[in-house]
Amino acid sequence: MIHPVHKMGLFGFILLAGAAAAIAQEPSLEEMLPGLKDRAVVLDIVSRVVEQNQEEVWNSTNSKVTIPGRPVGLKLVGANVVVLVQFTPYPNLASEGNAVLVAQVQIWINIPGEGIRYQTTMQTIPLKYGEQIYFFPLGSMNSPEDARIEIQLELRPYTGKEAGGDEAVGGTVSETPGNEINR
Repeated sequence: MIHPVHKMGLFGFILLAGAAAAIAQEPSLEEMLPGLKDRAVVLDIVSRVVEQNQEEVWNSTNSKVTIPGRPVGLKLVGANVVVLVQFTPYPNLASEGNAVLVAQVQIWINIPGEGIRYQTTMQTIPLKYGEQIYFFPLGSMNSPEDARIEIQLELRPYTGKEAGGDEAVGGTVSETPGNEINR
């Protein structure tokens, strides 16, 4: 298990970020079968990098329309760390208004003098539509003296009336002034 977030000088970051599927260009929702629109969901993602002094050094806001069983990916690249996260939503068929989000995480960390460490995890997260949850692929809220990556997630049904219209289809990345995001 990789804990030494504080050892790494980890978040001297220039990040690459995107809420995009891990593989190729995704078709828009309009290009999918019309019957899939009724099952579509929106995954709102707010990603933050918080340093040891609790200073937020980077953030990104993304919205992604997807269907159950189709993952939404997030890639964070720093000077000595790469974090790939895929969130795959599934409806909870036993309870209307509830869902399950499967989070798959891969982390590569280059620790000076020790080499590259790799860790992978998978977690199932039960949630209600509209509920905000926090996910920590690296670091923890319980260790405030350590740096961390914090991801806030909210899953909601797709209504077709999302703010930004078609921008919600395919996702958006908003850049906060002062943040450097290379694509």
